[in-house]
Amino acid sequence: MSKIKRIPTPFSYSDAVQAGDTVYLALHRGFAEDFEGQCRNALEGIRKSLAHFDLGLESLVKVNVWLKHVSDLPRMEKIFFDYFEKDGFPVRMTSTTEFIDEDCLIMIDGVAFIE
Repeated sequence: MSKIKRIPTPFSYSDAVQAGDTVYLALHRGFAEDFEGQCRNALEGIRKSLAHFDLGLESLVKVNVWLKHVSDLPRMEKIFFDYFEKDGFPVRMTSTTEFIDEDCLIMIDGVAFIE
């Protein structure tokens, strides 16, 4: 019998799901007035979700970053250096999209590995 752990939300998705030695993170968006605040808030949300599984950001192996404006990419790059060790970045795919919430500037999802 498989042991799957979930962090539920009041919505139609889980915040994170652990299946075996992998944790899958749903979208994490930031809530702030500007891009930097939203980016940092999203990463802190991911950190909080991973803590439910006794993991830190260093356990992330892959992230998908969705930006509203491609021009925010250089700022996102600088912020990632504040959250990850120089040689400890997860693999990443970054793309732009239009969000349902007009005030949303960034969303991040990802996959973490449990050693």
